[in-house]
Amino acid sequence: MQVSENVLLKSYNTFGIDAQARYFAAFSSVAALQELTAQQRAQQLPLMILGGGSNILFTQDFNGWLLKNEIKGISIVKEDNDYVYVKAGAGENWHQFVQHCIGLNLAGLENLSLIPGNVGASPMQNIGAYGVEIKDVFHELEALHLADNKVVTFNNADCHFGYRESVFKKEYRQQFAILSVTYRLSKQPHFNTSYGAINEELQRMNVSDLSIQAISQAVINIRSSKLPDPAKIGNAGSFFKNPTINKAQYTALHEAYPQLVAYPVADEQFKLAAGWLIEQCGWKGYRKGDAGVHAKQALVLVNYGHARGREIYDLSQEILDSVEEKFGVALEREVNIC
Repeated sequence: MQVSENVLLKSYNTFGIDAQARYFAAFSSVAALQELTAQQRAQQLPLMILGGGSNILFTQDFNGWLLKNEIKGISIVKEDNDYVYVKAGAGENWHQFVQHCIGLNLAGLENLSLIPGNVGASPMQNIGAYGVEIKDVFHELEALHLADNKVVTFNNADCHFGYRESVFKKEYRQQFAILSVTYRLSKQPHFNTSYGAINEELQRMNVSDLSIQAISQAVINIRSSKLPDPAKIGNAGSFFKNPTINKAQYTALHEAYPQLVAYPVADEQFKLAAGWLIEQCGWKGYRKGDAGVHAKQALVLVNYGHARGREIYDLSQEILDSVEEKFGVALEREVNIC
């Protein structure tokens, strides 16, 4: 287990930002992580756990210990008549894990295909797409409490899942390192194709016999057509959350903007398409230097080569301000800012 100093982080974040960490090490076991955190505590420097680097924007160098989670392994821990419980190490690649489960004909994750990042981020962010969220298939996780080096198990209720939120982004932010996640996957699929353009893509694919494999491929096709590949253009996927407003706000906005894109949710709330709001403010395809807004999806901020994290952050603030000024709606960033 090697600890390196003054490590460049460009290859460890999908935005491709040229930041630097004072200390950097990777761990592939709980014991290795415990040993590293003991050294970090002795130096009394900040600590950050890094996964796939797909939901983070470095706006400055990190003057502390940056530890990369590389815990691997996938196993079936139990099953019953309806479900199979699959456990995965937090360092497993998310899309590869999804494809592994689909290969076992286990349903529940197919709508979440091609989301960048690692398994450990899935409950932290409560990742979601096309009508499905992690909370729908989550069973439990194991995490190391960084202050006392003890492993703690969290069930679904413990995680306090919300829209792209969990207890690990709020009350327990930077207090735990997720080690593994166990998902409850269905032996019999319950197809979810009503959200977005899945049905249209399935028709284009000439799918007559619906399956989780077909839905996964449809999602892959849609995402590939709309979202830039981080290997080619630096980005972290959707930068902003879709905001939720009450019925009165929705009614007023819809009267003023009949083309408003919105979806009804619980308790007379409406979720707005943040990408539509941003596009109406003229940001789609905008570029200033190497920081910009993707030409095909206004939710995605991009690094065309050498943008600094602060430049991308400042652009995001201009977008937030313009949307609030035009629509009276406050957007929130989905990406973690460091």
